[in-house]
Amino acid sequence: MKIGLSFSRCVRDIVDGKVDLDDVLVIIARTQFNPTSDSQWENIWRGYGGGHTRGNIWSSTEWSAYGDDQEHLFRKISVNLWDMGKLHQPREFGANPRRLPFYWLEVIPSQDDIDRHPAVKEAYEKFIVLAGLASVRLDLDREKNLL
Repeated sequence: MKIGLSFSRCVRDIVDGKVDLDDVLVIIARTQFNPTSDSQWENIWRGYGGGHTRGNIWSSTEWSAYGDDQEHLFRKISVNLWDMGKLHQPREFGANPRRLPFYWLEVIPSQDDIDRHPAVKEAYEKFIVLAGLASVRLDLDREKNLL
């Protein structure tokens, strides 16, 4: 399971197949938009350089290598994240998160941490329950091997 910290970079990784959408718990984005709105989507697509554009002064051009023929992939993933409640935008609530050099956080603790720290094991077991309640698909065979 992963927590993403950058809308543009995380969606790009999902489009590229580096991260599976089902492995994403949430993306905490610095954006404030609704991907189902055509006008808002157009601003996001062009703002991140989609369609080989130059982007804008407020965004990095993480999508500049992708042509307009691939826009539907980015939008479909964005709408799916939106519909699943996996796109959290703190700017909606007045916060202004900073851009960080890293953008994926792993949720699954290492076996060593589980073995050394009973509290980590207990918290992780609770996480598995919460993930199930939130309809997050887990590879339960892998999860059981960690515990």
